[in-house]
Amino acid sequence: MSTSSSISSLLSSASGSAAATSAASSASTAVPANMQINESDFLQLISTQLENQDPMQPTDPAQFLGQLEGLSEVSSLQSMQSAMAANQVTSGASLLGQSILAPGTTAALTSGGSINGAVTAPSGATSLTVTISNSSGAPVTSFNVTPASSGMTDFSWNGTTSSNTTAAAGTYTVGVSATVNGAAQTVAPNVVTQVQSVTIDSGTQALELNTNGGTVPLSSVISIL
Repeated sequence: MSTSSSISSLLSSASGSAAATSAASSASTAVPANMQINESDFLQLISTQLENQDPMQPTDPAQFLGQLEGLSEVSSLQSMQSAMAANQVTSGASLLGQSILAPGTTAALTSGGSINGAVTAPSGATSLTVTISNSSGAPVTSFNVTPASSGMTDFSWNGTTSSNTTAAAGTYTVGVSATVNGAAQTVAPNVVTQVQSVTIDSGTQALELNTNGGTVPLSSVISIL
């Protein structure tokens, strides 16, 4: 492979790497060390190319300009990725300590607290049944909720079990079923949890909220309470 081709190949690889860069919990989205190229590296490659080119077949000026454009694209992509990650972390940090409503089946019950959520009742539903189970999967209580005429139907559990005792603080599972035309139909619940920390998924670059009920993608949040 010629030196010129090597430069083009390196620029192409670096550009692809920058577009797929992963971010850790910090805002950095650095390209892997073996794929990085900066102005100094580029100038060294160009110098090597000029020193070793065939005088009878000099480098094509158009190709040379294309390589310069490639370096600019790589630098721009790296800067854009870093800026986007920083903005995501800043946005996520503003949610620390906030309560959010998002799709989920687990929520934390604190001492003297409650587990709250909401569900979209299917068309024709005449009643909703909310079932609360402990960490072992055993039901601790269930209760009925009347579907709202429009929008979401809220529900709340104050920690009282079916035997009229107070449930211990901990993580519980929420299940919801709807009665439609006399038949039970499973419905996906949304639960209220509190944001404790934020991270960026290393594969998708998506911001994730770590709550007391589990991990929730920022894109799934329905509302901030």
